[in-house]
Amino acid sequence: MSAPAFNRHAVWAIYRFEISRALRTIWQSLATPAITTSLYFVVFGAAIGSRMTSVDGVSYGAFIVPGLIMLSLFTESIFNASFGIYFPKFTGTIYELLSAPVSAMETVLAYVGAAATKSVVLGLVILLVASFFVPIRVEHPFAMVALLILVAATFSLFGFIIGVLANSFEQIQIIPMLVVTPLTFLGGAFYSISMLPPGWRTVTLFNPVVYLISGFRWSFYGTSDVGIGFSLGATLGFFVLCLGIVIWIFKTGYRLKT
Repeated sequence: MSAPAFNRHAVWAIYRFEISRALRTIWQSLATPAITTSLYFVVFGAAIGSRMTSVDGVSYGAFIVPGLIMLSLFTESIFNASFGIYFPKFTGTIYELLSAPVSAMETVLAYVGAAATKSVVLGLVILLVASFFVPIRVEHPFAMVALLILVAATFSLFGFIIGVLANSFEQIQIIPMLVVTPLTFLGGAFYSISMLPPGWRTVTLFNPVVYLISGFRWSFYGTSDVGIGFSLGATLGFFVLCLGIVIWIFKTGYRLKT
């Protein structure tokens, strides 16, 4: 028996629906990160940057740009994907999706693809806004784009898992607010971990977000706190883990059919 054909029409329909939902609030979605990014540069760039000449040979204002993008990418990817799958559960339309001739991989591709697309666009908007404040250079543009897409897809998968497990809209916010955001602030988003005392530097290396931010910063300035190989390996490992969990959820119907 031949394998079933890829249902691109179903994937496109789900993807288009999720994108159209985001377009209805596009001005809020774009204005909020633009204003927030500007405030970060006013506070961190002016207050701290004026007292810090450079970090690893890069001006402080430019140094924090990759961290700002990653901070927004983490939270937005998780929220977009978790809300995208939780809302059908909340309204009961998830049963129509489960009974449709759409495979688990096709469903994941559509939902995660839409969430990752929105997050990548957000990251590019932040990069554009940042360019008005500081001179930015991207030494490895292909690596930057690849890491941007990979991180967005990875955390969209993670958000998908949160959306499946959540029992309320409040629970969707718990992981981003209480776990991801603190780890990002402690993961070198606004400083280099080489500035920390040796003991704290060792502890920080157990923070997985360090490897993501470090790898992304390397694509900009060619400098990083950890090797690019470790960063890429950590990101790919998290991606594979989340993808495996999501596929298992659909195959077993865990928290989807109850």
